Parts: sequence; C-alpha cells; structure tokens
Amino acid sequence: MRVMEIKDYGAPEMLVLATRPDPAVPTAGSGEILIKVLAAGINRPDVLQRKGFYPVPAGASDIPGLEVAGEIIGGDLSHADNQFGLKIGDKVCALVQGGGYSELCTAPIAQCLPYPKGFSDQEAAALPETFYTVWSNVFMRGQLSAGETLLVQGGSSGIGVAAILIAKALGFKVFVTAGTDEKCAACLKLGADLAVNYKTQDFVEEVEKATNGKGVNVILDMVTGDYVQREIDCLADDGRIVIIAIQGGSKAEVSTNQILRRRLTITGSTLRPRPVAFKKQITEQLYTNIWPLLNSGQLKPVIYKTFSLDQASDAHRLMESSEHVGKIVLTV
Repeated sequence: MRVMEIKDYGAPEMLVLATRPDPAVPTAGSGEILIKVLAAGINRPDVLQRKGFYPVPAGASDIPGLEVAGEIIGGDLSHADNQFGLKIGDKVCALVQGGGYSELCTAPIAQCLPYPKGFSDQEAAALPETFYTVWSNVFMRGQLSAGETLLVQGGSSGIGVAAILIAKALGFKVFVTAGTDEKCAACLKLGADLAVNYKTQDFVEEVEKATNGKGVNVILDMVTGDYVQREIDCLADDGRIVIIAIQGGSKAEVSTNQILRRRLTITGSTLRPRPVAFKKQITEQLYTNIWPLLNSGQLKPVIYKTFSLDQASDAHRLMESSEHVGKIVLTV
C-alpha cells in the first residue's frame, strides 16, 4: 500500500511517499476492522508528530493520521462492539491512533461510525478527530449545560469550527477568539454569537461586556500559558476551563483564591492515549446526539481545502500557516 511516512523529524518535506506491506486482516476477537481509506483528516497533532513532539503510543502505527473515512474490507465484524451492525462494503469514518495517511488502515470497530446521510468521503473524514474531541471535552468533561455559554479559543481552527457548529446546533451561546478580522467574520458566519480578535481586543473585556459581567460557563482552551489567568477572570462562578493543547506554553501563574472562592474548575485531557472503552462511550454519545443532526443536514463540517495523499506536506504547510478556517483533508 502507499503511505505518507515521516522520513525524519522536521519540516513538512519530511513527509514522503512510500510503500509498506498491507496490514493483516484483523482476526476474530480483536475488535478491529480493516478499512480501504478514501479520505483522511489533517490535524494539529500530526504536525507535532512530524516535528518529534508527539510520541506515538505503544502499539500504534508510526504513520501519521488520526481519522479516516472509507470502506470496510475485512475484520472482526462479529465483535460485541459492532453496535451499528456494520458489514463488509459499508462506508465508515473512524478515529484511529495512527496510520491514517495510507491506503489501508485498521481501526477498533468501537470507534467507527457510519457515514451520515449524503456525506462525501472527504466530509466523513472531517468528523472523527474534531467531533470526538469537542464532545468529550466540552460536553463530557466540561459539562456544558442548558442556558450556559461556551468560549472557544481558536475559533477558526478545525476544533474551533466543530465546537461552534455543534454547540450552536444544540442551542448554546458561543463566543470565540481568532487572530484576524477575517477569521472573526468567518466564525460569526458559522453562527458564533461573539468573535474577538485577540490581537487587537482584550477577550476578557469583550466577554465581560457581552455577559453583563456574569462571565462564561465553559472555556475550551488550546493556548494555556498566560491565557489561563485571563480565562479565570472571565469565568462565571462555578465555571470550567478545559485544556486540550498548550500552544502558548505549559506553565501558568493563576489566582488560586479565585478558584477557591468562586468554585472554579481547571481540567484537561488528551484523546489519543485513552482506551478504546472510553472512546466507545464517545462514539455512542455522538451517534445518539449528533448523528441525527448530520443525517438531517442541520449540521455539516466545514472543509477548507483538500489535497491528494502525496501532497500531505503541502497540507501540513497550510496547517502550520493557520490561514485555514475549518478542516484540511487528504483524498486517498
């Protein structure tokens, strides 16, 4: 099979086209299936892995790629985790621990979902990583509840756009930050109630004005660093900060007095190393709560640009430029 592998840690050119032996068809009892990959999503962790900053979990493929869409061509379809009755020839999108930038990929059947009605391969591939991340962090960990407001740092990223779309589709008020007026305008067009240009505006002041001093209830943070104290300052009482990346640095100095006095929660998570059993829970909740919205056309991912598999290095350059709004996808 053709794959894009990391020749050495470094620049996008380190992603090179190669051939590798086809993976074996998963055996009975493995809980895995074999997918003929038709499209694969590009995500920020792929870039970190290429640079040598995101170690591959034990047992996972060293080929980058955390989400795929394609056709089931074999595997353990009789497993109890086959909760949707999937069979050979069905098209699925899947969350994987690695191996997405390839023509064939194995995936736990517990982390596979059928294509939403009318979705293309590229649209289906744009779902798993961002939708699993948003659902598990905003709703499961952050417990965003009726009547509450969500603030998303980096609203124009793949994760940010998914958070806007999902939260708005479920009836929540959503505030975002972005780095240009054009990106802010794009977020507002997607449904955000407030978009703050963090380079020219103070998001703490803007949130305070927009909420009449009450603050937001949940913040999805991909920055950390000196953002954390500012986020504390614009949280409502009993508010929650959920950290999913540390692009602004891993250290933060915060007012623990505010955390204590106002009953605030600072938490975080990474998805890739979590066990299949946990990801199965997310799969089930997405199918129950989000798939009906996708099937009805009420909710649809935003794809900024697609590339062919052998153009993965160009896709990474675009990801690193941060010029995109929404998802970047490979067509295999």
